Amino acid sequence: MDQMNSIQSLGIPVTIISGFLGSGKTTLLNHILSNQNNLKTAVLVNEFGEIGIDNELIISTEEDMVELSNGCICCSINGELLDAVQKILSKGKSIDYIVIETTGLADPLPVAMTFLGSDLRDRTRLDSIITLIDAENFNKGILESDIGKSQIIYGDILLINKCDLVDDKRINDIEDTISSIKNEPRILKCIKGNVPLGLLLSVGLFESDKLSQNHSHGDHSHGDHSHGDHSHGDQNEIEGFTSVSFKSDEPFALRRFQNFLDNQLPAEVFRAKGILWFNESERRHIFHLAGKRFSIDDSDWNGARKNQIVLIGKGLNTNQIINQLTECVSEGKSDNFI
Repeated sequence: MDQMNSIQSLGIPVTIISGFLGSGKTTLLNHILSNQNNLKTAVLVNEFGEIGIDNELIISTEEDMVELSNGCICCSINGELLDAVQKILSKGKSIDYIVIETTGLADPLPVAMTFLGSDLRDRTRLDSIITLIDAENFNKGILESDIGKSQIIYGDILLINKCDLVDDKRINDIEDTISSIKNEPRILKCIKGNVPLGLLLSVGLFESDKLSQNHSHGDHSHGDHSHGDHSHGDQNEIEGFTSVSFKSDEPFALRRFQNFLDNQLPAEVFRAKGILWFNESERRHIFHLAGKRFSIDDSDWNGARKNQIVLIGKGLNTNQIINQLTECVSEGKSDNFI
């Protein structure tokens, strides 16, 4: 108990989850939420609607906050991170831990500096930066970008994820590549972010002195989401990556979307994710694509039905992708499966 009190006297510990597009950050976040015991955790993400929290865990929902039955709350970062954290702290709830999931195109350094260079310094302490690495899709090209390199360099714990999808030689090659740019990296290997939480939380690894000379870095913490109300292309470019977003209040025809994935999806799309509504299904479908691999999982709708999908890649033809996705809308016609 004395140890817990001494930890709290240093401020609420904060863990930042970093990692390139599709590396498994949300999966790790779900793992933390499902397995933390007797901790009241506040989770901050760009859009908590994509976490896929089981409906039975949700006990109340506000505009940008969800409260869970296990004592956790989940807050959406709609604007500045500092404002979101201060809102959490001002709620008067007893919070033991804060976890922040950054976007795939975010440099973790400006996020860390938010806690070191603001009035949060007295109320929180940065415990660690965890960087996830996609064992299947990691390549040296990622390290050629400032953001990809920063995610590795400033990661206190490097989690090589999706180890079930590659062989041992591939993992060894990744470790060698990491070691070539980072001295004595702390590396853990996992499948679907499944790591004992004792290795991840309250580890006290963050070394603020190593960042004190680096606060001149530009703030790259732009989201990999676009928030427009209509289908459109988002031309914000980060490290040469652009995102295209599409929204529709009408369902897709399943055959047409399958054709888009099979025959039209550009090879330059590195990452895609979305909430999908199909004419042929009553279910809500959660779509993820990383590299050449994609998955579609279903759940119950807990709000208005709609399609919302974001694609991220290099050299994307925005208008063509928007037109192709528009063609997927069923427009009341049935492409029913038997």
